[in-house]
Formats: sequence, C-alpha cells, structure tokens
Amino acid sequence: MEFRAMRRAGQQLPQAACLAILQKNTAGVLAVLGDGGWPYAVPLSYVYADGCLYFHCAKTGHKLDALRGCDKASFCVIDRDEVVPEKYTTYFRSVIAFGRAELLQGEAVRAAIETLAVKYNPADSAENRARLIEKELPALCMVRLRIEHMTGKQARELAEAGRF
Repeated sequence: MEFRAMRRAGQQLPQAACLAILQKNTAGVLAVLGDGGWPYAVPLSYVYADGCLYFHCAKTGHKLDALRGCDKASFCVIDRDEVVPEKYTTYFRSVIAFGRAELLQGEAVRAAIETLAVKYNPADSAENRARLIEKELPALCMVRLRIEHMTGKQARELAEAGRF
C-alpha cells in the first residue's frame, strides 16, 4: 500500500528523529478497527525495539478482538505539546507509526516482556525481573506491531527554528 505523503512536508521529522521519539517515550495510543467497524483507540505503555513496537495486555478484551479481526493498526506518540496562548497555537511534536500487529507465542512472549520490563525498570536485578515475569506470564499476552510506515511532525515554529 502507498501511504500518503505529509501535506506539510516542511514540518516532517526525519526518520532518525521519529525513532528517537519512540525510544524515549513510554506511552502512546493504539488505534485499531473495533466492534462494528468503529475506530477503537486505547492508550498504553510500550517499548520500541528492532523496528517494532511491543505492548502487553490481558488475554481477552476489545483490543485483542480487534487485532484478531484486522491486524492493521496505527500507534501515535506525543512527544511535546506546549500550549502557547498568546499565539493561539501549540508547539507540538508527534510520531505516527503504521503496521501489522501479531500476538506473540512461546519464548517470544518472554523476550518481549523482558525488553519492556528493562525499559520501565532498568535498575531492577535480572533475578527479580525474571521472578516477576514468571509470576505474570500465564495471564500475559504480548503484541508486536511491525512498523511498515512512520511519520513525525512538529509545529511550524519548531521546524523553522531547526529544533528537534
């Protein structure tokens, strides 16, 4: 599929900046095709690794039902949102990734949750992390979103200032 070109190309972030935003941040919004064809967007924690986004969830629910019905999804991360009242604008920076989601199985689940756990608690010991993962693993589902297309955009004022 061809993805649309960004209309305001002068505000588009380079791919390296998009990756830096995904690596730095901890939360985003996953959008999927939900019940009855209605969009379903849900905020969640994630980790970026090797061209993919990983997130965890329970083994049942709206999000998983939607992904089983259609594996296409988008994921948005807002890196900056500074309201500038006197200019009636915001200085924003965000990334949207598009890709196909898959439910992980077997050792891939353990590897993905380990990567997520290290991101959120890098100071924890490997032993404690392994113990907690083992305890939660039976109830855990991990999803991998393989990024096929990604764009980032920032406010015109940030782009003109050459800031990232």
